[in-house]
Amino acid sequence: MSHSVRIYLGLAVLVALSVLFLLSVVHTAAGAPRSGPRAIAEGHRLAQAWCETCHAVEPHMAGFFDEAPSFQAIADRSGTTALSLKVFWRTSHRNMPNLVIPQEQADVLSAYILSLRDR
Repeated sequence: MSHSVRIYLGLAVLVALSVLFLLSVVHTAAGAPRSGPRAIAEGHRLAQAWCETCHAVEPHMAGFFDEAPSFQAIADRSGTTALSLKVFWRTSHRNMPNLVIPQEQADVLSAYILSLRDR
């Protein structure tokens, strides 16, 4: 094999590995919802900032308004799942402000709500 062919072959392998690496990074960032302690903490922070004027966001805390369920009550519903919350964040509701929540923030809010289950 000539020197030029080895260089082109080496470059082709390097490009292919780079593309695979970039695809895995993009898939990881966009594919799975964030979870774990850091996501839960971030979701808690967002819930305090955005939601606690109407909802009780702390575990076992009474709600401020009868119409807005506590995050604990939402978490304890049998139908509450990561998927049901994902759909909820994308749907407008008559008793809630029309919030546009970016997917990453919706994921961490969901992670926080789901962390309240069985507390």
